[in-house]
Parts: sequence; structure tokens; C-alpha cells
Amino acid sequence: MTCRGLGVSGFHELHATDWGPKRSGRVVLCAHGYSGNGRDFDPLAQALAAAGHRVICPDVVGRGRSAWLASPLQYHFPRFLADIRTLLAHLGIDEVDWIGTSMGGLLGLLLASQPSTPVRRLAMNDVGAFLPIDALKHIARNLEAPPSFPSLAAIEAHLRHTHRDWGTIEEAQWKHLARHHAFRDETGWHLHYDPQIAIVAHTPQLGPGLAFWDAWYRLRCPVLLLRGEHSSVFPPDVAQAMLDAKPDARLEVIAGAGHAPALMSASEIALLREFLPEPHAMQAVSPETRHDPPSRLRPSRPA
Repeated sequence: MTCRGLGVSGFHELHATDWGPKRSGRVVLCAHGYSGNGRDFDPLAQALAAAGHRVICPDVVGRGRSAWLASPLQYHFPRFLADIRTLLAHLGIDEVDWIGTSMGGLLGLLLASQPSTPVRRLAMNDVGAFLPIDALKHIARNLEAPPSFPSLAAIEAHLRHTHRDWGTIEEAQWKHLARHHAFRDETGWHLHYDPQIAIVAHTPQLGPGLAFWDAWYRLRCPVLLLRGEHSSVFPPDVAQAMLDAKPDARLEVIAGAGHAPALMSASEIALLREFLPEPHAMQAVSPETRHDPPSRLRPSRPA
């Protein structure tokens, strides 16, 4: 399979990793969590690409190899959704099946609820139509980190702590996460996201939490809800309320995981493959075909 690095230039640069055959009849877009990046989905993307899907995994602005913005106030959902629409237009893609973890699931929910949405199917990984205030505080706490680390091993140790609720992750996958969650400069190793996104996450929230019920009620596409067994971000009562409103939605609980299931295990990948229709009108893809890493694109930094 091939993996192509993409850069979209305009007011800022957006980077994505592009897996699988360009002419596949089904395109999957994988959207990561608040402090993640598109490489979090590498095991899932490899499996889906081997089955004939084209898989697009963007780095939301401020994360990974996408640009860092000048002000924390510029990091907001309308900006992220506009970037995704720009990326899809740049690639000439009209429709996608959306898999989103945490923040990525909310972005998928909002986009899928819009008129003339490109989203055909939506999988929301450990996030629902209501986020309790304690869940938001939990996410903010996991962003607490030193400005630099002495080694890549220290980055990995930090990720093992902040991602301890992700469930089943193999040793090689931890090292893979560390490589793609880090960058190095003359001052040391750093987490691969703009520290300003932590400021946004720590902004005091009014009320009991964030509600997205209007978007949930407007959904018309098939939905798969994934919930970590021990998750406080996607509580059982929120999941049940969503099913009460949309009985045709499907809920699967990932045993042993909290927030959020890694989507790296064979069983988690099988759930998503079952949910997605088989690709059609595609080029042949073989797991033995060479996998080319994405091109290195340096994210622009504000002056």
C-alpha cells in the first residue's frame, strides 16, 4: 500500500496522510483527538487500505505537521471543519465515511448534521452528544506536560501515562506513537502539538458541560458509537439517551478501555471494517506492497 504526504497551503498549511488506492469507491476520513494527530490511525489505516479503502488522516491545525496558529483563539471547531472541507475539495473527494476519536468524533457529528454533508457514515469513538464538565477537565489535565523532554524515551513514558486509558496497545505501537507525537529541535524533544491548545482546553466552561444534541437530532446517516468500558468522557447515560433518540444507531463497548479506545487492536479494527461497506471500483492493493512514508513537511510557526 502507499502512504502519501499532502500539504494544503493557503492561510495556513494543513497536512494529511493518504493511504490506499486513489480510485477506491470508498474514502474513509479518520479524525484524531484533541492532542493527537493523523498518525494515531496508522494500524487502522493500513488494515482498511489493504481491504481497498482510501484512507485520509489529517493533522488538525495546531497538531502534527499542520501549521501552528498565532493565537489560541484561532483554534476552534468552525476553523477545523472549514479546513476539512478545504482538504476534501483539494483532493476532489465528495463523500467520506468518517471515523473520529473524541474531538474528531464531534467534528464528524457536526459535519454530518450539516446540509449537503459529505459524510455517508459516522463512527464516533468515545464521545457523545453531551460532554460533562468533568470530562472536559479530564482532557485538559492530560495536556499538562513539560515544555521539553530529554529523550524520545521520555516522550514515550509521558504518552504511556496520558494514554493509559486507551486499552490494548502493543509495545511496538507505543514506540510508533512516540515517534509521531514528538519532534526535536536544538532545545530537546517536544510533543507534536502547539502548547497553545492547552490554553483553550483550560478555559473555564460555564454550565454542566458541552451539548451537541441539536446536531445529533439532525443526523440522517448510519452511526456506530464506540464507548470505552471505563470512560467518564462518554458516560453510559449519555450513550443510552443517544440510542433512545436514534434507535437505529449501534453501540459497542470496548472492554478494558477508558477514554479513548486506541482502535489499534484486531478486534477494534474488525468492528470498524464490519461497519464500513466494502469498497468498489478500486485498484488492487496488497499488504505486501511497499509502504512509502509520507513526505516530511515542516509546520509553519507563528513569528
